[in-house]
Amino acid sequence: MRSFSCRVCGNALYFENSVCMSCGTSLGFSRPEGDIVPLQEDRTYVDAEGYIWHVCENTALSGCTWLTEQPASPCFSCRLTRTRPADDDLEGLSQFPVAERAKRHLIVELDVLGLKVTSLEDGDEGGLAFDLLSSVDENVVIGHDDGIITIDLAEADDARREKVRVQLDEPYRTMLGHMRHEIGHYYESVLAVGDDLDRVRAMFGDDTKDYQAEIDRHYSEGPPVGWENDYISTYATMHPFEDFAETFAHVLHIRDTIGSASAHGLITVDPDVFSSFRDLVQGVWIPLSIALNQINRSMGANDLYPFVLPEKVLQKLDLVADLVRS
Repeated sequence: MRSFSCRVCGNALYFENSVCMSCGTSLGFSRPEGDIVPLQEDRTYVDAEGYIWHVCENTALSGCTWLTEQPASPCFSCRLTRTRPADDDLEGLSQFPVAERAKRHLIVELDVLGLKVTSLEDGDEGGLAFDLLSSVDENVVIGHDDGIITIDLAEADDARREKVRVQLDEPYRTMLGHMRHEIGHYYESVLAVGDDLDRVRAMFGDDTKDYQAEIDRHYSEGPPVGWENDYISTYATMHPFEDFAETFAHVLHIRDTIGSASAHGLITVDPDVFSSFRDLVQGVWIPLSIALNQINRSMGANDLYPFVLPEKVLQKLDLVADLVRS
């Protein structure tokens, strides 16, 4: 995530800001410009080419700060949401903004990486859609199916999510993490084709294995002995599909955090000088993540990045990053 500043007064901004806390200017996010822009008194923005942009119709519903082409209409990110909580589901609606905020962050990441994002709602073949479901009255299974990403909004509740994380013995669990993992399934189907599919299978294993059987095996037997040498997490050991998605998520974790650190002066080396993602991980990410973990510990918090990256995992990260780059 890059750094943002108010175009009116120069004050530093967060990605989620809708108002500059220094000068009071109303703000919106322009996806074409990849930047936070000042709004006029009528809450519109006129870009350099003279096009008029309007605030998203979901500003009050989800706190959306993005701009859209038509007045009283949803922005691109909101159009990706196929299903949301019902108007009388107050608990689900209270959790809804957290998921939408994570989705907006994800889209910006994908834009920066040059990965095409298309909307099933807009009629795009092979497009994406999100079902952001409330588990107040039904069981919701987080997952991906042919471009449809399902998210349990209860994951927005910090206490509940932490309880599940501990129960499953996971080192990390966030709403943005879920988004990054599930989008990884989608992009495997987009990126791993032709010769690249052979490369992925050679690295991650036979993805034609019966998925449900492998999941049942994992939950009955647990991860294989010595899994730490080959996988980023125990979840990645379940099936080659899950291994790829976990690895894809970590490519985003690492790239985004390095980008944020670079934008705010925490690292001085240019990430673009590294010829491979593996070199970037070893030269920048590992020392940076150790430092960030130490900072978190100084505050009495858990490690920011509680993962170890053995040789095989470095190879997997490098392959996925290469697919993204190409």
